[in-house]
Amino acid sequence: MNTRKRIWLTGASSGIGKAMAEKLAGQGHLLVLSARRAEPLQEISERFPGQITVLPVDMTDAAAVSAVGQAISQQWGALDWAIFNAGTCEYVDVAQFEAAMFQRVMETNVLGTANCIEAALPLLRKGEQPRLVGVGSSVTFCPLPRSEDYGASKAALRYLFQSLELDLAAWGIGVSLVSPGFVDTPLTAGNDFSMPMQVGSDKAADIIIRGIEKGKREISFPGPFIAVLKLIGSLPGALRFALTKGMARTETSESKS
Repeated sequence: MNTRKRIWLTGASSGIGKAMAEKLAGQGHLLVLSARRAEPLQEISERFPGQITVLPVDMTDAAAVSAVGQAISQQWGALDWAIFNAGTCEYVDVAQFEAAMFQRVMETNVLGTANCIEAALPLLRKGEQPRLVGVGSSVTFCPLPRSEDYGASKAALRYLFQSLELDLAAWGIGVSLVSPGFVDTPLTAGNDFSMPMQVGSDKAADIIIRGIEKGKREISFPGPFIAVLKLIGSLPGALRFALTKGMARTETSESKS
């Protein structure tokens, strides 16, 4: 059996996605790389001639995502792995609660991923040992302050992928959900709070790729951080609240102004 995979990877322009793209290309796999920005993707492509196709896309644009799927179909006729890593994060300020923020985050993280799944499934059905991979978040294990929109979007992804695993089993398509803790990326670089047990993008990419290769349905890391979150999240509500309420900020936007 051919060990060279045909892979569609989104969010490949920076952070974990870029690190995965470089490592997968280094292993000899064939890649379609997608992100909103073409330039970083092209730079990776130039370092791995003949292996990478650059197909930039805004994943919230259903027609554009469908066109990417059609291009992959014309090029390969199938997909072995679809890794949907693209996403966004915004933090809620309850003093200026904004429903539009939820719409932005949900459109990218949930509907954008659904657009990609729609384009990928017909191709995965034709692949060798096909696997659908989504990148969620460890925030789904325990509610955290200021994460209402981001956490809700990732909780939706968790349910989506776990439910899809049941329905796709009949087609022989495996499903993996990635739930990282804090990873050093351009997205987290702007965070103004402590990020315990943070790991680098390269290490995160290694863990994710190994997990996909092993066919893991849940790829979560770092282990000690995930264990703490799961433990706190499993506690009775009053106790969980008592342990986590101290993480909330007492200073509001009004007091800052």
